[in-house]
Amino acid sequence: MTPPQYKRVLLKLSGEALMGDQGFGISPDVIKYVAEEIRSIFDLGIQIAIVVGGGNIFRGIAASSYGMDRSSADHMGMLATVINSLALQDSLEKKGIATRIQTAISMHEVAEPYILRRAVRHLEKGRAVIFAAGTGNPYFTTDTAAVLRAQEIHAEILLKATKVDGLYDSDPVVNRDAILLKRVTYMEVLEKQLRVMDMTAISLAMDNHLPLAVFNLKTKGNIRKVVCGEDIGTRIYG
Repeated sequence: MTPPQYKRVLLKLSGEALMGDQGFGISPDVIKYVAEEIRSIFDLGIQIAIVVGGGNIFRGIAASSYGMDRSSADHMGMLATVINSLALQDSLEKKGIATRIQTAISMHEVAEPYILRRAVRHLEKGRAVIFAAGTGNPYFTTDTAAVLRAQEIHAEILLKATKVDGLYDSDPVVNRDAILLKRVTYMEVLEKQLRVMDMTAISLAMDNHLPLAVFNLKTKGNIRKVVCGEDIGTRIYG
């Protein structure tokens, strides 16, 4: 078996990934599957941090487009990520992985506050750490939060799990002839406005030389293949 290429990774999951085929909420089957996939790299001795979106429950940007105040809408979206994080924590702990949630908004009854040194200590002790509530600030997406947290904990790579096989030159859902891009630079993503993450997140990754791997979460074993260096999905680098 190929040994893992990384010691510490940050996995970014979209809220939509947890819906499965239902149009809303959390699919029990999907969250079990995600926990199994995470377990497959936990067993390799890799330190794992996770950022989960909240789009399966509430999207701040969508709500603000209907006239809701953007700050209020984004705070609601942050709370949605906490719900997802609690569900994922429960599923991971059922797989035997000790897990801690740290939130950017204080809520001591359900999670720890985000404290960098404590997060790193959890990782060193073999616990998975889920970072919830984004950055704690409105106007920033969970993609930006994922890049920020990855930088803070010195993750070697950010794993962006999506619903498609990687980054395409156009939307593969709309365009059947869309071409999968295996290697892309940050500048190409920004210049061509390839919609893998928002531009703030890509710029932050570029400034700090954080490599990104984009791959299909639905294909069983993909997370393990990525961390073991197999040529899966798209790599974004400097």
